[in-house]
Amino acid sequence: MARDFRGSHDLLFFGDRDVSASIIKTTIAFFFRITLLLQLLMMRLSVLLALLPLAFAVSSNVQVKGNVCTVVPLGGGQDDGPNILSAFDQCGTDGTIVLDKYYVVNTVLVTTGLKNVGIELSGVVQYTPNIAYWSPNSLYLTFQNATTYWFLSGDNIHLYGGGTLDANGQVWWDYPNKTEGTAGGSSTTFARPVPLTVGNASNVVIEGLTEIGSPFWNNFVYQSTNVTYRNINISTTSYSSNPTANSDGWDIYRSSYITIEDSTINNDDDCVSFKPNTTNVIVNNLHCNGSHGISVGSLGQYAGETDIVANIYASNIYMGNAENGARIKVFGGSPDANSTAGGGTGYVQNITFENFQVMNVDNPIYLNQCYDTDADVCAEYPSKLTISDVHYINIYGTSSGAEGSVVVDLECSSECQDITATDIHLTSPSGNATYICANIASESMLDFPCTAPPNTTSSS
Repeated sequence: MARDFRGSHDLLFFGDRDVSASIIKTTIAFFFRITLLLQLLMMRLSVLLALLPLAFAVSSNVQVKGNVCTVVPLGGGQDDGPNILSAFDQCGTDGTIVLDKYYVVNTVLVTTGLKNVGIELSGVVQYTPNIAYWSPNSLYLTFQNATTYWFLSGDNIHLYGGGTLDANGQVWWDYPNKTEGTAGGSSTTFARPVPLTVGNASNVVIEGLTEIGSPFWNNFVYQSTNVTYRNINISTTSYSSNPTANSDGWDIYRSSYITIEDSTINNDDDCVSFKPNTTNVIVNNLHCNGSHGISVGSLGQYAGETDIVANIYASNIYMGNAENGARIKVFGGSPDANSTAGGGTGYVQNITFENFQVMNVDNPIYLNQCYDTDADVCAEYPSKLTISDVHYINIYGTSSGAEGSVVVDLECSSECQDITATDIHLTSPSGNATYICANIASESMLDFPCTAPPNTTSSS
């Protein structure tokens, strides 16, 4: 006999209606929650997808392969500075940063904490002519109101590649509302940046670099040790009636064991300047044109501060069409205890200028202990910074005649000790060479006859 299951079927599904309703409600709630969760995930995914192109736009301009970061320029005049900084962040330790294209930079480059890094600069880094940005924002370094576009800091750094730093100097020289600091330097209201500063660094080599159009000094060595520059080509030339300003090739400050060699400098200020607390420097085989000389100083600018320059050896220098050849410049004293234009203490010691060829140079050998100081003030307040152990060896060539027949001018406001000169062969187009000496304790150690200066103290 066949069994009838209809009754039991009805009993199975409808016998407990409360249980069945509960199951249905739970199932609906579950699917509702799943739907909401999926909708939320889709919303978040759409946001991420919208941001994804931006993320790739930044990262794609720094190509990273192992420990090598290559910066790809944005083009169109856009600022490559952030991507350059990103490359240093990623490859600044035991890595290499490659700058092999043309880069526009409108961001201060502060690259610090570097360790065992190579910088292949085979392209061009051009700083924008944006005075409104750079003057207030370039990194302030205090001494003589110096600021910088690029502060390079760390240990064991090698910058190479034959590339160019272009600082767009012409817009700075042509700027109509320029202000100047002491001795015509940079001011806090019109700060003119240095293209490259090696600061708080050690064991640095910079070679094969061209620098053009610096608004201020071309290179600043700041509180560093064991830094070498070689095969550097510097050109700071104005193409308008407005001259360049303070276009020193190098200024070295609070640094030791510095070498500068095998380089060419065309500028309108010091070829190399040894600023306060510079020791153990070798300068060799430089071609300087239009320069103010290989210069110790200026020193003694700030009253109450001690400046030291010692153990400097400059050799094999060509100096053409220049204001000075081998020069030492020291501020005179000051009655003002807070002076920023003289009155500092310290010493210059163990300085050698050897194998200098001078052509058309106003002052082939020049020592001035009243630099940028009024003659009457300097006579009453002589320099507090002593000068001794200075040696001129094999200095030869011609002056320009700008100072008449004077080819050597050694004037100390307080007595200078152990100043020697050997194999000096200098001529003037204005007649027989004249050698000016004042307060030189060791005149017998000079191989030329000294003449007393006129009753004035130069401030040039």
